[in-house]
Amino acid sequence: MTILEAIILGIIQGITEFLPISSDGHLMIASVLMGITLEKKLLFDAVLHMATTLSIIVVFWKDIVTIVRDLFKFQWNENTKLSMLILVSMIPAGFAGILLKHQIEGLQQATIPNLILTGAMLILSGVFLWLSTRIKAGEGELNPLKAFIIGVFQAAAMLPGLSRSGSTISASLALGVEKVQTTRFVFLMVIPVILGGTLLELKDFLEPAAVGAPSANAVGVPQLIVGFITSFVFGLIACTWMVRLVKKAKLDYFAIYCFIVGALAIVWGLMK
Repeated sequence: MTILEAIILGIIQGITEFLPISSDGHLMIASVLMGITLEKKLLFDAVLHMATTLSIIVVFWKDIVTIVRDLFKFQWNENTKLSMLILVSMIPAGFAGILLKHQIEGLQQATIPNLILTGAMLILSGVFLWLSTRIKAGEGELNPLKAFIIGVFQAAAMLPGLSRSGSTISASLALGVEKVQTTRFVFLMVIPVILGGTLLELKDFLEPAAVGAPSANAVGVPQLIVGFITSFVFGLIACTWMVRLVKKAKLDYFAIYCFIVGALAIVWGLMK
């Protein structure tokens, strides 16, 4: 992987992580188009996800500080309730990550069969988005059951091409959760999941068996650094923009985009 390729992938990750069009799906498509097959590609993707998670923390830092401060009051309030709901939402992704780790990693490899799957999941993301724009705005509150269901959609979004933000936002709106609460919850709930996944990737990378002479296909430290920086910067921009879009429920164009890109990915995969 060259520095330029790392920058391109970092930009793609930063923009697509928060827009409801699947960052993993776009990284998959870009990797196939650029012919990138790396033995440490999953580590590189994890570093990019860490960067976009940092951008969420920056955008929502006031909320995060308030939540942490209220937790140490050891009193039941709105923020401790939110923390509990976030923990509930993590359960499906936690089980999926532990039980299906190797299968998920296999699906995230940049191969032609997985490109076809990615295209199909992008189309499914488009369906979710299209349906969410036709759901009457609700005024409901989050509860543990709704948080768990939204968490199931987050776990399903481990499939490349199925948008995490698109799936969870659509699920939350379909469950009647109010838009502002939906926005806050779906962006905050992803932080511990991505951080946990990234730490697992780093642990595997740093294990003695993984340490040795780097091969020609390994990702270098410069690529990791520039990928992280570009992903973080563009993630800040996209996260701020997406927060505004969700509150206005203007997601139709993203649904159309997912339909088009998904169809193109399937056609490309079938032609190879």
